[in-house]
Amino acid sequence: MQTIYEFDLPKGYVDSSGEIHRHGRMRLATAGDEISATRDPRVLNNPSYLSVVVLSKVITELEGVEMVTPTLIEKLFTADMAFLQDMYQKINNVEPIMFKVVCPSCGHTHEVPLNFTREG
Repeated sequence: MQTIYEFDLPKGYVDSSGEIHRHGRMRLATAGDEISATRDPRVLNNPSYLSVVVLSKVITELEGVEMVTPTLIEKLFTADMAFLQDMYQKINNVEPIMFKVVCPSCGHTHEVPLNFTREG
């Protein structure tokens, strides 16, 4: 079973010296990752911060960066954050969030998954 997945960020993390870091690795999440993240004080104050904390736990490497922290995740471009959230959902077999949409042409209602990337 594969537990580590490599990735390349669409934009890349730009460090304080202006260097861009794109290549990294993400591991499968554990129940403990998600449980401990829900206890984080930043998440308790702002539930939308949950994905920042969880990603900082499961991203094991970002090439050229000593340690992946929530502060680093906060500094990612939104395209990179969306890419990582989508990757997390895919590798952990998380069911995508479904939205009901109405076709403007025919008026038919469809359910479509929320996709954070530009891929099909």
